[in-house]
Amino acid sequence: MPLSRRLRSPRTVLTALCVVLAAVAAFPILWMVSASFKTRATVNDGKLIPSEITVQNFVYVFTEVPFMKFLWNSFFVSATITLVSLLLHSMAAYALARLRFPGREPIFMAIFGTLLVTPPVVLIPLFLVVRQLGMLDSYAGLIIPAIFNAFGIFLLRQFYLGIPRELEEAAIVDGCGYWRVYWNIVLPLSRPILSALAVFFFLANWNSFIWPQIVATDPDLTVVQVGMASFQQQYGANWNYILAAAAVAALPMLVLFFTFQRQITESIKTSGLK
Repeated sequence: MPLSRRLRSPRTVLTALCVVLAAVAAFPILWMVSASFKTRATVNDGKLIPSEITVQNFVYVFTEVPFMKFLWNSFFVSATITLVSLLLHSMAAYALARLRFPGREPIFMAIFGTLLVTPPVVLIPLFLVVRQLGMLDSYAGLIIPAIFNAFGIFLLRQFYLGIPRELEEAAIVDGCGYWRVYWNIVLPLSRPILSALAVFFFLANWNSFIWPQIVATDPDLTVVQVGMASFQQQYGANWNYILAAAAVAALPMLVLFFTFQRQITESIKTSGLK
């Protein structure tokens, strides 16, 4: 068998396998979008293509339920956490990667060790701290506890370790301090990894459910995931409304992923241990 044919055969098998897995992963999304355009009578008919298309499900969701308020709360909380986290995490990661100070390695290992702690373990202590600080039923209670993320600091530190030191040393020789080196050189070079982290942070907080449900009981602070849960309890039999709301809530995630998928791939390639 020719070499080119032997190489082509495994590649063909892998390509076919990837297509099958992609179809399996995309089917629930296609079914959700299709069902969101169906009537109540046909929403459970099992057909992927609706026999009768209607947009009244979306009209109902946006007129009879404060769904725009839910979307705005989720967007504001997710965007704020993402922006503040990227700034603070990048500064902390740069300090841990480049600056030399006593206790640098133990501090990094302590931060890295928090990745081993599952969120349910710290849920009750975190709630007690937030209550003691008077941040219940406020945007501060939704935002501040979610800013710290050891994964972001770890990923950025590994990226900064791969940046050539000569760039920073040349800037320091020219009279730049650490802050200017960080702001004018390191941050512009970090755009791919920051873009990927922005997607991760935004989507994680957009999908957040347990913490917003615990810390915010005010209806004006309801985020989209909590709102959809209450919506499902109220309209449990009307799956056409529930799926229409789910389709709207999933749209920002799909747009972000397809917009920044190249940055996500690059971040995975450049985040190896160094």
